[in-house]
Amino acid sequence: MRRLVLLGAVVAWAMTLGTASGGAAAAPVIASVADIGMTVHDLDRSVQFFTEVLEFRVLSEAEYSGEEWERLTGVFGLRMRVARLALGDEQIELTQYLAPEGRPIPADAKSNDLAFQHIAIITPDMDRAYARLREHHVRHASSGPQTLPEWNPNAGGIKAFYFKDPDGHALEVLQFPPGKGDAKWPALETANPGSLFLGIDHTAIVVGETAASLRFYRDTLGLRVVGESENFGTEQEHLNNVFGARVRITALRAEAGPGVELLEYLAPPSGRAAPIDSAANDLWHWHVRMVALRKPPVTFPASRGEPGWGVVRWVSPGWAEFPTNPLFASGISLKDPDGHVVQVVIAGPGIGEASP
Repeated sequence: MRRLVLLGAVVAWAMTLGTASGGAAAAPVIASVADIGMTVHDLDRSVQFFTEVLEFRVLSEAEYSGEEWERLTGVFGLRMRVARLALGDEQIELTQYLAPEGRPIPADAKSNDLAFQHIAIITPDMDRAYARLREHHVRHASSGPQTLPEWNPNAGGIKAFYFKDPDGHALEVLQFPPGKGDAKWPALETANPGSLFLGIDHTAIVVGETAASLRFYRDTLGLRVVGESENFGTEQEHLNNVFGARVRITALRAEAGPGVELLEYLAPPSGRAAPIDSAANDLWHWHVRMVALRKPPVTFPASRGEPGWGVVRWVSPGWAEFPTNPLFASGISLKDPDGHVVQVVIAGPGIGEASP
């Protein structure tokens, strides 16, 4: 068995729950981003797509029901099939709700809607990757692959393309030029000659206000900012397929796992808010699972504007306990200021294990 490094070193950040609320310093909470999940309509179809088209490998498949899963997801009376897949060192989780079924992704969903989320899959060769996607008749979200202009020092030379999976989830294939991106990608390309897809660099979410999202992801969860950019121009418009797009991008990371990228559309201001009743069985649902070193407190303050955990909107009514689950021992789901879901979990003995 190969074991992925998910916990790694203790997160090197100074902001803690105590300092975020003006009190004494406390120990760090988030250690890593373990995986990224999405809800699918037909698990077999989705597994086939991710393995045959995008070179993911299946780690496990199981069926779940019961009160602990209802508490974690906020979905009563559930029965779900869950498949865990890996690409390189990163993992995703695909969940089909056998009961109760949720709603499909709206046909007119756009890249600047606040419910938007994607994963960015790294390729060493955009031309070959795009040809593979065309061979499998994927639906375009971008008009075609785009190379971001050199005048943008942080993003110049990056090649990117948005497309859709069978349910309409947005996915991105991304190629970094020399000198940009994580140093692990060129190393993986050398170690895996012939591989068209290497791993997941980040998940990107559309946010209404970067400052509000930073209070959640940086000041409350403890992710650190590792990069910023403001992208606009015809290449960005055609990548997002949003006319007049001007996007403020803020990249955050934990010590291990894929990053979280905040996309604030400065223009156009037409993106729609996520439905207030969005639930984990709706097909537009994504979640980012973060491994914690200890349980943060569960409080329900009168003011949602309070610092620290006061900004959290809870999905779970409290911690769900999983005494026989090898992946995590307990967990809780919460929503960021725009409705994107984060699962905070305490690691079990098998989290991060992958099949050969």
